[in-house]
Amino acid sequence: MKIKTLVFGLTLSLLFLSCNKEDKSLFSADDAKINANIDVISDDVSKIIDDQYDSQVAASGRVASAFQSILPSCATITIIVTESVWTRTVDFGTAGCAMPNGNVLKGKIIVSGSTDFNQSSYTYTYSFENFYHNDKLIGGNKIAVRTLQSTAALSELHPVVNVQLDLTITYPNGTVYTRIGNRVRELIEGYNTPLVWLDNVYSITGSWATTFPNGIHTSTITTPLIVKLSCPHIVSGVVSIVRNNVPSSIDFGDGSCDNLAIFTFNGNDYSIVLGN
Repeated sequence: MKIKTLVFGLTLSLLFLSCNKEDKSLFSADDAKINANIDVISDDVSKIIDDQYDSQVAASGRVASAFQSILPSCATITIIVTESVWTRTVDFGTAGCAMPNGNVLKGKIIVSGSTDFNQSSYTYTYSFENFYHNDKLIGGNKIAVRTLQSTAALSELHPVVNVQLDLTITYPNGTVYTRIGNRVRELIEGYNTPLVWLDNVYSITGSWATTFPNGIHTSTITTPLIVKLSCPHIVSGVVSIVRNNVPSSIDFGDGSCDNLAIFTFNGNDYSIVLGN
């Protein structure tokens, strides 16, 4: 899944400055950019933990051993397996290791789960050790629950991963943000070709609350986000955002692979460009 940071043009920034110059309690253009950046962090972490789960399943002999990881060659994987638990430590080093989407990671993500992959509801955990995403320090301990389900998105049994979000993000200037909630990722295309990543298509739902220094806002995916790994951007879906009962939303389009979206605030629509 690849959700990109929003890059707002001068017109949108001026709009917020003119409407909310003295009211810092409302959702601002800067807040929207930070919110989207935290989305990027959440999505990159989700991709990494999914990759490590799939890699461990392949190593156990349950699927083809030629499974191809999405991680770059600069990441080092250490694996410890006991009779009942496996642990995979992904070390991105201290100099910086770039993911395929260009985001630079440092430090470690530790993913762990049971060696019993026959469970109908499989829980695995992940944590961070001096982990940085584009120079932002990421903390917290997380839980992901994976099931095979038939859902409204796809009647055929397919993987559904519910990730409990509990992130702390510290920016280089010392500002701290937190996010609590959940994000559900459904693999609706590409499940039958485990060695091919680029045909994967995900449907994303969920909701969360993000705490900023000047308040809390809530985000809810009101129309499922559709993510194609063959495209570097979300291709469709809507996220609704509320702060102090003031709504706004981001609409990611009609399914085309482009870097455009529509930001709606105070009843007005504005085109925005998605970037790294």
